Amino acid sequence: MNILMVLTSHDQLGDTGKKTGFWLEEFAAPYYVFVDANVTVTLASPKGGQPPLDPKSDEEQAQTDATRRFSADTRAQAALADTVPLGEIDPYDFDAVFYPGGHGPLWDLAEDTDSKTLLEAFYAANKPIAAVCHAPGVLKNVNAPDGHPVVKGKKVTGFTNSEEEAVGLTQVVPFLVEDMLKARGGEYSKAADWASYVVEDGHLITGQNPASSEAAANALLKRLQQEQKA
Repeated sequence: MNILMVLTSHDQLGDTGKKTGFWLEEFAAPYYVFVDANVTVTLASPKGGQPPLDPKSDEEQAQTDATRRFSADTRAQAALADTVPLGEIDPYDFDAVFYPGGHGPLWDLAEDTDSKTLLEAFYAANKPIAAVCHAPGVLKNVNAPDGHPVVKGKKVTGFTNSEEEAVGLTQVVPFLVEDMLKARGGEYSKAADWASYVVEDGHLITGQNPASSEAAANALLKRLQQEQKA
């Protein structure tokens, strides 16, 4: 099995002068779910090379077993430092795609034409798509083969308006994930703020927040394994 993980290349938190990027737990936990299952993982980003890490996700209070494992894993660090430019990726080489969050994707991946093309190809081919926390924002401009938004009529979740408010960035982000998913016709639901919550609808898997990243990855892996047996 081959899984593609797509990370942001965007490192500016609006015009605040602060840094953003991908959220470490949302990369590390899924990465190890896949690697430990002997899945081949390819890492990509719009610009290629080292994707920017949200510095807040590297602080002590944000650490998890997966992030600590990553900090000691030179092989994984080398892979992350050498992501493939998204424009060079052929969706037909992969069985599924996983998008970690962090605020970065709201600026670049949500508008990126290579990401849109990739996701539309995965969706049309009935290949699983998973995105966690802010990463469901990458579905903003993605359409199904019939031209409708890919989330229309689909059960979805993502970072909640109240979680965004709690981190004080409601007025900074280009759009709110919860509002966008609803506006595009998604059947949005959520759990309590910061609780693990994953929604599956067909080949679309979405997770609410950082705590949902491992569960979302396990849901993706389970779906792939079921399809291989079928």
